[in-house]
Amino acid sequence: MSAALSITNFPTLSASSSIESFISAANRVPMLSEGEEIELARRFRDQEDLEAARQLVTSHLRLVIAIARGYLGYGLPHADLIQEGNIGLMKAVKRYDPERGVRLVSFAMHWIKAEIHEYILKNWRLVKIATTKAQRKLFFNLRSMKAALSQDSASDQGFNTLSPTDVAAVAKKLGVKPEEVVEMETRLTGADVSLEPASDDEEDRFAPIAYLAADISNEPSSLLERKQYDRLQDEGLHSALAALDDRSRVIVQRRWLVADGEEAATLHELAAEYGVSAERIRQIEVKALQKMKGTLATQR
Repeated sequence: MSAALSITNFPTLSASSSIESFISAANRVPMLSEGEEIELARRFRDQEDLEAARQLVTSHLRLVIAIARGYLGYGLPHADLIQEGNIGLMKAVKRYDPERGVRLVSFAMHWIKAEIHEYILKNWRLVKIATTKAQRKLFFNLRSMKAALSQDSASDQGFNTLSPTDVAAVAKKLGVKPEEVVEMETRLTGADVSLEPASDDEEDRFAPIAYLAADISNEPSSLLERKQYDRLQDEGLHSALAALDDRSRVIVQRRWLVADGEEAATLHELAAEYGVSAERIRQIEVKALQKMKGTLATQR
């Protein structure tokens, strides 16, 4: 069939190829007639004829190029936009039903745009800016609507900022809330800021990362380490207390291990309870603490 170029001499989009040569080759592929298109689509559907599918794809590459050109305003490489559109075109060819009476060009437009939209949303900003269907619609329509409003409006608001009236008009037309329009405009006009310095220059020492507090107290590994340490300390304390005699244990507990909100017993209070001097209670306490320290040391 004359509509197809040889797969061996058709250029591919890669780092070493020229986008101009690809576009030129795509534009030289003759368009298929409706009869040719139906025949090729049936061959691919019924016989899994990959050559027929290739001819369907190559004859519609100019459509991909035309659609991708409309998204150059997002600052992404034209070659990448075309490549993603080609993926959408191949998906359309795979799902195309020639018996529905719809030409492939009409059917493929949805798939081509869907792939390009997904690519833009993933790569235009480091942080996702449009996750819901309404946000996606707002994202891809706001730029063109702002341009139209700036031409029609006589206000001094300028192109970069929508006036409250313009915000309300966009929100009404797209079926979203005015605050969503304002938020999306802020995201579109904002720029990504690198936390890390871009080079080793002296001035780059003051990158945003340098001003962030290095608080690792809530970092998962630190929390686990602290929890394990507390558990070991608790187990060691019980073992150390168990090694004391009853009187020494009570004195240490009432002096050092009281619950929150309670007051520790004084030496004189304990001395009155046991019928000894306050100095004797202090000596028992010191000896008990030393013994506990020794017990804890052996457990490490």
